[in-house]
Amino acid sequence: MPKSLFRRFTKKFFILTNIILAALFLLGCYGGLFNPSYWWPLGFLTLAAFYLLLLLFIFIIFWVFVKAKWSLISIIAILIAYKPISNIIPFRFSLAFTKEKAAASLRIMSWNVEHFDILEHKTHPERKQEMLDLVKDYQPDIACFEEMVASDSISTAINYIPAMMEQMQMQYYNYSYNPKLNFDGNHHFGIITFSKYPIIKKQTVSFYPSDYNSIFQYTDIVKDADTFRVFTIHLQSLKFSATNLKFIDNPEIKSEQDVAESKNLIYKLKIGFLKRKLQSERIKEEMNKSPYPIIVCGDFNDVPNSYAYTTIGTGLKNAFEQKGTGIGRTFTGISPTLRIDNIFVDKKFDVTGYIRIKKKLSDHFPVFADVEFRK
Repeated sequence: MPKSLFRRFTKKFFILTNIILAALFLLGCYGGLFNPSYWWPLGFLTLAAFYLLLLLFIFIIFWVFVKAKWSLISIIAILIAYKPISNIIPFRFSLAFTKEKAAASLRIMSWNVEHFDILEHKTHPERKQEMLDLVKDYQPDIACFEEMVASDSISTAINYIPAMMEQMQMQYYNYSYNPKLNFDGNHHFGIITFSKYPIIKKQTVSFYPSDYNSIFQYTDIVKDADTFRVFTIHLQSLKFSATNLKFIDNPEIKSEQDVAESKNLIYKLKIGFLKRKLQSERIKEEMNKSPYPIIVCGDFNDVPNSYAYTTIGTGLKNAFEQKGTGIGRTFTGISPTLRIDNIFVDKKFDVTGYIRIKKKLSDHFPVFADVEFRK
């Protein structure tokens, strides 16, 4: 092949590759606008959006040294996606959070507590105490926990709610679970909202088949003359097995078993996209009925720019987007880009602070937000 022909072919190849990457990046950034019932494969692009962004930056650097004008492909795509990019990585360099809470602020906490490590309680009883101490140290007014294994009726249970409340200095709670799906003979498995302020209404919302992820709750809390409705949710998890996680860490296709494992992963991801779509719509429908300003806390098991995140977050403020920095990863495994735990608040709130506590006591990092209500 003549040298000039090879150069033209190579140039066209890189241009086409850059255009395809830019298109995939934009679909990933705006994937939350597409109904997963018909467009579920776009869920993979929402997960990959950050990495596609990195590839576009590499192309910009490449074109600067080869043919600068072609860098516009990546630059234009990034500009078009400015808003969703800022949701993933806020353009902010300093953390806005003071551990000493302002008197007018309401401090909100969200944490997937991974059963309070109850399975390891005999060998590592200190882990539970460290978790309780962390909560007490940061003094949230409202704390929402997912994967809460506890008992509110058996005083000899390892995680007895009244005893835990005393340590965390909480006075009120709302615990939602399916009593038919007990963790063991002494504990339930569900979601819980703790509050330092009076609770005037507790509501569990459940849909068939009433399994863990089809249940969510809201809690009406009164602070002074104001009433807020706090939603605690946990959307469909991916239910990755140890074998799945091993394959993710080393995704090689060397045998029929590897092929089967890759298909299994794709199937689980697809089911997750579809179930979170349905769950987020049901939650949003209930949110729209609220007569009070809304706070939403929970484990979304999905990233910013996803359908579930977009559906629930529309019309609300995300505390990380308002005051967070960096990527804000909240899940400790698989990928450093998984910010899947969120605190959303009504637009009547001003978010004054946000922090993620990067301390591995669960498979999720706890997050806090300070907000002030504008009357």
